[in-house]
Amino acid sequence: MALKPKDQRHKEQIKAGTVGRRRGHKFESMLAMAINSMESKHFIPVVNKIHIYNGNPAIELLQYISNDKGVEIIDAQASWLGGLATSGLGDIILDKYGNSITKSKSDVLIKLITNKGIETVGISVKTCNKKTPTNDQMYFTTARAFCLLLRSNGIIVSNEAENGLSMFCGDVGYRPIDLLTKEELKYRISDPNRYYWEEISKQAQDDWKQIFEEYQDHISMLLFQKAYKDDPYPPEYLLHQTVQYLNFDNCETAIFSMKEIVNCSHAYSGYVLSKYKVRKGTYRTDIEHLAPRFGFIQFQRGGQRQHPTQLQFNLKAGYFRHV
Repeated sequence: MALKPKDQRHKEQIKAGTVGRRRGHKFESMLAMAINSMESKHFIPVVNKIHIYNGNPAIELLQYISNDKGVEIIDAQASWLGGLATSGLGDIILDKYGNSITKSKSDVLIKLITNKGIETVGISVKTCNKKTPTNDQMYFTTARAFCLLLRSNGIIVSNEAENGLSMFCGDVGYRPIDLLTKEELKYRISDPNRYYWEEISKQAQDDWKQIFEEYQDHISMLLFQKAYKDDPYPPEYLLHQTVQYLNFDNCETAIFSMKEIVNCSHAYSGYVLSKYKVRKGTYRTDIEHLAPRFGFIQFQRGGQRQHPTQLQFNLKAGYFRHV
């Protein structure tokens, strides 16, 4: 359902988001078409430890998969799934039960014929159409849904930690305007609709620190691979269009297996708290707040008008330059 703009500024934000999605979907579909239109799809594994490439993304991706799996690729057929969840656009693919797939974390699906048999691999595609790399959204959810995701995958989340995350996101019932008196709110300089990380209870902060330190790799993999319940094709590889390009045959991309990107992220950094200031909006001040980070991943309260309390996980801008 299309969002109804509340004012001109909101209308422009919605328009920008739509344009961005269309550009991303265009690149995904071009990648699938480029794979299908290749005259030769024969690739043999070579020793290669780099992750950033300049060339045709379809060729670079298939060569990377051949290298990573150590298989000889004989043929490949790609399908585009990226637009299914957001716009209902994409190829018709059936799951093992014969039902049409309507949502998948994989934007492109590749059926490979190799010297070891036939297999299907999912590709998560990220795009950037700016001259310099930008933050890229990887997961968008609610505080409670994120806690449920962790619990359903064997990670214990305390009630105190969940309540603290609800305060951080500004869920109804957990906001300063819900919990503070009118007199207390008079002296609050910061946003009355949410608490910042340093304001949630020490126990909640400690619990989340322990969770991210102990399960950093597990959580990172969930964020890269999970989005939809019973997704039959969680992505096995990440292909990131790093910056704006002029020619598809000479496009810079970063390519990783999911295991590699999780390992690189962990090697870059463990769980840390970074300081920042709110520089725009109604409640901008010089007060420093704390932002949680782990590896290449940062998370924050969404704050958008249509989804203000959502929990937004982003990849650090230019993370692929830090490998």
